[in-house]
Amino acid sequence: MANTPFFTVKGDHYLPTEAGKGPWNANSLHGRVIIGLLGHEIERLHGAPEFLPARLTVDMYRLPDMSPVEIVTRVVREGYRIKVIDAEFISGGVSAGRATCQLLRKTERPEGEVWKPPSWDVPRPEDIPPPEPRTTPMGGMWSSRLITGGFMTGERRRMWMAEVRELVEGRPLTPFQRVAVAADFASPAANAGDKGLKYINSDVTIYLHREPVSEWVGFEVTDHGDSHGVAFGETRLYDVDGPIGMASCCALAQKRST
Repeated sequence: MANTPFFTVKGDHYLPTEAGKGPWNANSLHGRVIIGLLGHEIERLHGAPEFLPARLTVDMYRLPDMSPVEIVTRVVREGYRIKVIDAEFISGGVSAGRATCQLLRKTERPEGEVWKPPSWDVPRPEDIPPPEPRTTPMGGMWSSRLITGGFMTGERRRMWMAEVRELVEGRPLTPFQRVAVAADFASPAANAGDKGLKYINSDVTIYLHREPVSEWVGFEVTDHGDSHGVAFGETRLYDVDGPIGMASCCALAQKRST
């Protein structure tokens, strides 16, 4: 990838780059790189081809600055059919987030039919013109193709996203990591309105029944609710072959600072 990665490696620490800065504070990391790095380290240390990372939940309770990051993992359960791994995001010696990942052993699909919602019928990413540079989210932090809805509207959103840089320098993104680093978009997709995004999400949960086969991940908002400055959002996830899972989040009303 020609673009600057979100992190470089120095010893046992990950060093954030300017590419990973978020929208809420001029000196803090974007939630998506927190989620992505936790997922990256869980998969790197505890993943295996015969296991699917079926659920990743990340709590984000502190905005980390640009300090060196350490990811500490702990095996909660390592069985034949299920693994449960905890991980902690430590920025400058202070805990800023944590994750729990459930990895399930792949097996044969059982016989029978179960109801499921119809897959979306939308244009493929290559059939949608790219956005104008001035409207590109976060200055080109990712590639996007809008299907329906806009970011300054109260409409339901559907769109494609693709990463344009490595999460960690010199380590190609895996399919799971592509979803992990993109899944934070569940919050702006579901929680933004006609006055823009006024909520900062405090968590993300990803459910997968398979990993994506393409670089593009599709988002379709399925729910939103808010009261007393607390909101939740939910999106279905797709790749170019169809549905792959879901991403959801809870969020708090938030003003941007500089």
